Amino acid sequence: MPVTIYQGNHHVLSPSDINIVIDVIRAFTVAHYAFLEGVKEILLVQTQKEAFLLKEECPEYLLTGEVKGVGIEGFDFDNSPKRITQHQLKGKSLVQKTTNGVNATLRALAARHVFVTGFTNAKTTAEYVRSICGNPNTSVINIVASHPTGDDDLACADYIKGIILDNQSITAPETIARIKNSSVAEKFFDRENPLFDEEDISYCTKEIPGNFVMRVNQERKVPTIERVVR
Repeated sequence: MPVTIYQGNHHVLSPSDINIVIDVIRAFTVAHYAFLEGVKEILLVQTQKEAFLLKEECPEYLLTGEVKGVGIEGFDFDNSPKRITQHQLKGKSLVQKTTNGVNATLRALAARHVFVTGFTNAKTTAEYVRSICGNPNTSVINIVASHPTGDDDLACADYIKGIILDNQSITAPETIARIKNSSVAEKFFDRENPLFDEEDISYCTKEIPGNFVMRVNQERKVPTIERVVR
């Protein structure tokens, strides 16, 4: 079963069977907690302008995301998994714009199945992919660690690949340690940087058993993450 890991948000992937896009700190951790809070769907856009236009068309949409890690003026939420859990979201539709995870996903749509995940839902996602991959000798699976340089997404990619291939090349505790020690996490532990909340890293490194994966519906006018029960 060919499983290839790519790092960065710039790759335009060739057609494949399954693409998995990872953003641990923090876009798809936010997405996972949002679904746990009852969100209906998450629309993915590349620019702030697209997000605001969707909000004009559908005022009930809630905007979430960041530029360079910082929340966007005029958006309803920033990119904090801690803060997303503090709101009533049942039945709501989110529009998400982020630097790495969303951009990487929009370049990875040429597949029969596209999934997104952080670490919180990584094991569930990997086990689901393994169950649907078809012929293990011919299925082509790509895993995108969306941060261009950070070891957080790369560690999660190694973890997912190990589960898919059933070789346990890296354990969950080892993955958590790499995430916490990554350059991406450093600013969250800097007490002189109030823009980033240390508790977010705790949210990002909890492995949460669950019964659903986050699959991208590429047939929608706007690519949309949907909750799919295993």
